[in-house]
Amino acid sequence: MATPPSPSKFAALLRAEGLTVVEVGDWEHHNRNHKGPWGPMHGIVIHHTVTRGSTATVKICRDGHAALPGPLCHGVITKDGRVHLVGYGRANHAGLGDPDVLQAVIAEKATLPPDNEANTDGNRHFYGFECENLGDGEDPWPAAQLLAIEKVSTAICRHHGWTERSVIGHLEWQPGKVDPRGFTMASMRARIEARLKPSTTYTVARGDTLWSIAATKLGDGARWREIADLNGLKNPDDIRVGQTLKLPKK
Repeated sequence: MATPPSPSKFAALLRAEGLTVVEVGDWEHHNRNHKGPWGPMHGIVIHHTVTRGSTATVKICRDGHAALPGPLCHGVITKDGRVHLVGYGRANHAGLGDPDVLQAVIAEKATLPPDNEANTDGNRHFYGFECENLGDGEDPWPAAQLLAIEKVSTAICRHHGWTERSVIGHLEWQPGKVDPRGFTMASMRARIEARLKPSTTYTVARGDTLWSIAATKLGDGARWREIADLNGLKNPDDIRVGQTLKLPKK
């Protein structure tokens, strides 16, 4: 049984994965828990918003609308790769979905059954992330945004001890849904799987910089930012002799 971490721990584990996290208002207490239980958690659902503009997207995902009160997710991933936390607890994001899909996610099966039923409460058991995109198949998905989806999913899977098979798209959960449109969940799960694999490490020596470490160990000094992101370093000069750094794959 996977119990959600505290709000502060949730934000911290996302930042530890190298994400830029924006805490929106009273997100820690903004939820729909009065409508039913939240948890145990079994997975993560990825959505697209069918909206344009980060400010408007974050607002509607936090507040919802007359037909569907907010929060409409736990985090909004905007095109610049930032993660805006808008709620924590039960959120109106997954709705009713297929019980066979839920069981497949719990069992972390490689193949999901068709989502041909809608009678199981997904809002109770899934974290939800809305991603800023028009969902028309033409609106681009910037590299920073796709990386943020990968990192968000990896951070939560790492915390709960899940594999990439605990991450699904809305279109795999609820009949009639098409999101996220513009990339495949199979490709995203492959990215998450690779990120979850143990990384190599390096112990900082005297005179090292992130640039020199990237040049020596990765073959490209320009990849210093990846090392910084992987280790949650906001200041690239904030390394010390004897410190162990995780290194990305070559």
